[in-house]
Order: sequence, then structure tokens, then C-alpha cells
Amino acid sequence: MDIPLYWTAIIAFIILNLMMVSASVLVYAERKVSGFIQNRPGPNRVGPIGLLQPFADVLKLLFKEDIRPQAASPTIHSLAPVIMVIIAMSVPAVIPFARGVVIADVGPGVLVILALTSISVYGITLAGWSSNSKYSLLGGLRSAAQMISYELSMGLAVVSVVLIAGTLNLTEIVDNQSGGWAILGWNVFRNPIGAIIFIVTAFAETNRAPFDLPEAEQELVGGYHTEYSGMKFGMFFLAEYVNWWVASFVIATLFFGGYLVPFEPLLLAAFPALEGSLVLGMLQVLSLLAKTAFFGFLFIWVRWTFPRFKYNQLMTLGWKYLLPIALINVLLVAIGVIIFT
Repeated sequence: MDIPLYWTAIIAFIILNLMMVSASVLVYAERKVSGFIQNRPGPNRVGPIGLLQPFADVLKLLFKEDIRPQAASPTIHSLAPVIMVIIAMSVPAVIPFARGVVIADVGPGVLVILALTSISVYGITLAGWSSNSKYSLLGGLRSAAQMISYELSMGLAVVSVVLIAGTLNLTEIVDNQSGGWAILGWNVFRNPIGAIIFIVTAFAETNRAPFDLPEAEQELVGGYHTEYSGMKFGMFFLAEYVNWWVASFVIATLFFGGYLVPFEPLLLAAFPALEGSLVLGMLQVLSLLAKTAFFGFLFIWVRWTFPRFKYNQLMTLGWKYLLPIALINVLLVAIGVIIFT
């Protein structure tokens, strides 16, 4: 299903707005799921069953005073949250939501995602430095070290996917997983070690628990956003939740068939008229959203299940375990590709 060029702006507008709304939905979901795990109700006062609580939070941030430390660097202090939001909102542009439904179907789409996620460390580092606070600086340095450490393993996990698919294009990577009735061909079955490594590193790259050392409240007050308030803090908050949602999209795309509907080849064989139709496009979008929602739930589940790592444990896991395993996995995948293709 090829989308005409003039629809690109409309698709971009819809996706960007959905990303904005998804942050509010994820905040509500996280509070409700965490409440269920801890045997408490969660938000249930603002609106029916607490549905308006995220919007009340946004309204509160809009009216909060923007306080900046006197010794902070004004320009960089204001620029850091903007960088985070721009990068978070840019990644969905290369993710295919259905066959042909993608804002920018660039050839090296995988490289674009890795490049954008690498740049996000600058926003956190600049926020930590520009605040002129020891707690913020330590949070920024921790985040920089953590993201650089885990990017290596994440990159190698992606390399193993690229070796199997033989392409850097995300749409082609998804279509390459259509074997086995669009289920058994998923990369999670063909490359399970790479899938596990990528999921673990995605937690670290998004600073989600148990990898939330950059903003460890017990040690660093609030980490790199200690000196932020009002909508500047809100922008960091938005970027964090959008990054979490986008990470779920990327996991689903690279390892779980992306927009492919389970048993899609059998469905098309039974109903040939669905090929290239709007109905199939909607089913593909819903399939991707269902897979993404599962990983969104997984992020919440892990946060309220595992304790936070100590910093030496975090670095040990990244350098002594994940990186060597990722290197060996790439070697084994490369050998398998040579033998079986």
C-alpha cells in the first residue's frame, strides 16, 4: 500500500500528535499498573477512574514558575530540554507503521535511529553541566557514561538483525520477517540473543529502572533535572516517556515482525482482496500498536519488580557481559548467514 507524497505531511502531523498524547496515556498507565502491583488504587479522583490526572499534571506544569539557578548558563539550560524533545519526536519519522505508511522511508533507517539516540546524550549532559549543580552534573556524567556503554551492545544487536535481513531499511527488515506465517520468521526466534540484548540495552538507553542511575532520587535528588521546573521539566518528562514508547516501537519493528499481522500470508491467501487495501493497512497499524503496548507494559512491570542497580553493577553488566555476548552473537549470526544463504 503506497502512500502518495502529498499525504506525508498529514501522516507526520498525526504521528507527532499521537506521540504527544502517548506520553499522557503512558503516565496514566504507569500509575495504574504500579498501583495494581502495589495493591493500591492509583489515580482515581480527577475525572472518571482518574483519566484526567495526566492532563491535570500538564496544567500544573504550565502554571508553575520557571526557576533557574542564578549561576546557571541561561542559553544552554533552556536548550537542553528542547534537544531532548526534538530527538524524541524525530525517531518515529523512520518507523514504518504499516506497509508504505512511513514519514521518511530512508534507506539506512537503522543508522538514523542509532544516530538520533546517540545525540540524545548531549541534551542530558548539557542539562547537568549548565545547571551549575553538583547533583545535576553527577547525573549528567552518569547518563553519558551509561548511554555510551550500552550503545555499543545495542549497536551490535542491531548489526545482527542487519546481517540476517541484508538491509538497513526498516520496511525491508520487517518484510524479511514474513516467513513462518509472519510469526516464526520474527527475528526474536531467529536471533533470540540479539533480541534479549537489545531489550536490556533499550532499558538502559531510556534511563528506565533498574537503569535509572542518572536521576537516582536517593543519591542525586533528581539527577540532571534537579534544577528544572515548570514546562522545562515537563519537556524532559515528555521526552522520557516518548523515548520509552519509541523504544517499544523499535523493539517490535526489529525483532517482533513490526507491522506484520500474525498469520498474514494465510489471511491474504484466504482473502486476496485484502492485498493493498485500507483494511489490511489498519490491521497492520493495530498489530504494531498491540506489540508496542506489550513492551510498554513490560517497561512498567520491570520498574516495579527489580531494584535499582548499583553503579558498579551497571557498568559491569554493560562491559563484562553484554558487550562480549553481543560480539559473539554477531559472529555466530554472520557464520549462520554464510552457511544457510
